[in-house]
Amino acid sequence: MNVIRTAIGLMSGTSMDGIDVALLRTDGRGFIERGPFLGVPYDADFRGQLKRALELARPLHDRNERPSELREIELELTLRHAAAVTAFLERFELSPDAVDVLGFHGQTVLHRPDEGLTIQIGDGPELARRTGISVVYDMRANDMVHGGQGAPLVPAYHAALAGKFQQAGQSVCFVNIGGISNLTAISSDGRISAFDSGPGNTLIDQWVEMQTGRTYDPGGEIGGRGKVVASLAERYLESPFFRSNVRRSLDRGDFAPLRPGEASLEDGARTLAHIAAASIIKSADFLPETPSTYIVCGGGRLNRTLMAEFSTMAERLGSNVLTAEETGFDGDAMEAEAWAYLAVRSLDGLPLTFPGTTGVGAPVSGGVLAKP
Repeated sequence: MNVIRTAIGLMSGTSMDGIDVALLRTDGRGFIERGPFLGVPYDADFRGQLKRALELARPLHDRNERPSELREIELELTLRHAAAVTAFLERFELSPDAVDVLGFHGQTVLHRPDEGLTIQIGDGPELARRTGISVVYDMRANDMVHGGQGAPLVPAYHAALAGKFQQAGQSVCFVNIGGISNLTAISSDGRISAFDSGPGNTLIDQWVEMQTGRTYDPGGEIGGRGKVVASLAERYLESPFFRSNVRRSLDRGDFAPLRPGEASLEDGARTLAHIAAASIIKSADFLPETPSTYIVCGGGRLNRTLMAEFSTMAERLGSNVLTAEETGFDGDAMEAEAWAYLAVRSLDGLPLTFPGTTGVGAPVSGGVLAKP
């Protein structure tokens, strides 16, 4: 008999804007009961520390290396996750004893899949000690040891959510538009395909922050006032990434930000929203079949300019575009929920990644367990 556990997933993504906390009751298979969600934003000073962590990680060649300053940032990140768990438990009147496991993503500071190297900072044993709850962490590494790209990991959860679409004989594609966008497609015959699709919010956020000091384009309002600069769009969309038959996972730094003076504030934001949308469509060409429905989650679904571009492009190909909320899911919580789901699968030794998701040779489990 499958054991149903209560898990909390913790996600801090490439946008580096905060910690997503979500509760799930699941057996790590087909039973999923979604619980509450809480977003805990980072302050500007800590976002600056995380950007510094990206610089500190760049010269590293061992995923366990922690130069002193990077270790200090890792500890601060861990303490903030512990505080987020405490705030979540207090907000929803839960006891730590009611939670079986935390799924801890940490913060990716370096991802070089071609070198078999990925570094997520975050101290799992310290988080377990601080919260009094067992923690599963470092979930990407074992996939890379076995020849996978280490990303994406969310597809196992997407596939579990796709049941009602499968019953209708549809092909469905979950699109997570975070800092980097990724796709999980479940074909009409049940095959799972997943890979990073290109830049998501990161380029837009970098451009808007460089020009205005604001950390993102709220609702896509800035981009909505601009126009697409074709030459800039072509420069990004002609990247070899979109032509290669070998799908690979992306690092935050794989697509360089626009340079000052290349466009007006509005035109730059609009162009980058167009690029984010077109990247999804170009990458979807590598799927076994054109999706009947795209379900969009992640912060990018709130950028109306990006979503309008994507919907127009997808509809030309006969696909429908829906937000996670329009299908009964929570687009903010989905990645954190996935980390809770993966933690339960890890406890049971179930696969987290598959040949069709990360390119690993055979399905493999992963994660390291830390007990309080």
